[in-house]
Amino acid sequence: MCAGDHNGRSGWDVMERADPEETDAADVKQHARPATAGNRAATGPATNRAMSTFSAADEEKQRGVRRMKLTATGLLLFVALVYVLATWASHAGAGAWAGYVAAAAEAGMVGAMADWFAVTALFRHPLGLPIPHTAIIPTKKDQLGVSLGEFVGENFLSEDVVRGRLRAVGIGSRLGAWLADPEHADRVTAELSAALRGALTVLRDSDVQAVVGEAITRRADAQEIAPGIGKMLEKVVADGGHRRVVDLVVARAHDWLVLHDEQVMDAVQGGAPGWTPRFVDKKVGERVYKELLRFVTEMRDMPSHPARGALDRFLTDFASDLQSDTDTRARVERLKGEVLGRGEVQDLIASAWTAVRSMIVSAAEDERSELRLRVRASLLSLGARMSVEPRLQAKVDGWVEGAAVYVVTTYRHEITSLITDTVAGWDAEHTTRKIEANIGRDLQFIRINGTVVGSLVGLLIYTVSRLLGA
Repeated sequence: MCAGDHNGRSGWDVMERADPEETDAADVKQHARPATAGNRAATGPATNRAMSTFSAADEEKQRGVRRMKLTATGLLLFVALVYVLATWASHAGAGAWAGYVAAAAEAGMVGAMADWFAVTALFRHPLGLPIPHTAIIPTKKDQLGVSLGEFVGENFLSEDVVRGRLRAVGIGSRLGAWLADPEHADRVTAELSAALRGALTVLRDSDVQAVVGEAITRRADAQEIAPGIGKMLEKVVADGGHRRVVDLVVARAHDWLVLHDEQVMDAVQGGAPGWTPRFVDKKVGERVYKELLRFVTEMRDMPSHPARGALDRFLTDFASDLQSDTDTRARVERLKGEVLGRGEVQDLIASAWTAVRSMIVSAAEDERSELRLRVRASLLSLGARMSVEPRLQAKVDGWVEGAAVYVVTTYRHEITSLITDTVAGWDAEHTTRKIEANIGRDLQFIRINGTVVGSLVGLLIYTVSRLLGA
């Protein structure tokens, strides 16, 4: 078997080939189950390229595997040479010791070959022969990925494990201590400001205006405003809050009448019948103007003027109608719809959003703005409290644990599927090379240990047999 030829290479050459790239690719591809198109699509070409590319670290590890293979093979050849010499010496009458050495060497060869077969069977078919249950990694890659995903899901993504681990970390106290550092608070403030600026930059004004306008309209349509306005007006009148408005209106009316006396008299004269004499119209206009000016002046100067009382009663009755009168409430609702539907109102919403956005962006960019200073102060205060208050720490820990548990319990299948689909999308040959480069060096110690242990066991068996035979 050792001298047999396989594709022009000797059995020993196939068995001890140091470079995994020289693996019989045809055998691996023939017996390895390729990843399906769906799996490759799920993981993407970037993952396959990453697995098929050997980094400098991988090359260095591969050289270490090659050196350990030479060491293990050299030890096998050494015990083989010892066996040949000990057997020759025993036949030549060298004495009983030769038998002991030959037995130990023979068992060492058996142990070395058995462990070579076991190690090689993980990565490829020993000697290129399609022996069942060999080339385990390339042929069972997808099953190993499924098992790995199930293992991670059961042992790392369970609720008890996640809660226990997060509780042991003590995120609340650590986060509090971290935020209490002014340098860290400045960093978080800067990151939040950058995120806020980015979000406001990405948002289109037309989209925001449409959303805000729709939200205002929908909220206004869903809720009747007349009763609320009535209650507010009733309270304002009861508290006398409207009187200052009345004072302002009356004072402005008095000033306007003083400045526009000619216009008022002309307006009165213009409304007189055509058959009345002009001097009569003028006298009537002057009389109306004087009475109107006197009325406004008295109303301005007399807080107890009857007209003020009449206005109070009117506002009180109107407030009551807004709350209880069906017709009044219906008229207010119609007026509300007409006002919200006007283009001027939508333009007002648009201009308000533009102003608000500009103000927020400016405040976010200015390190000394009130917004950033308040955010920084709030972060420092929160950090100081979290670092010393167990109740707040417990709340934060509970929030974090709850969020983490929700994610792992809700998306556990998606997380484990990421593992299984990724492994399924790897190329079998390159996956084998990668794994062998990372763990192959340690596996060669199995061959070395098999040689040593086999020799000792063989020596023990031979010794016991001689003693019993004797």
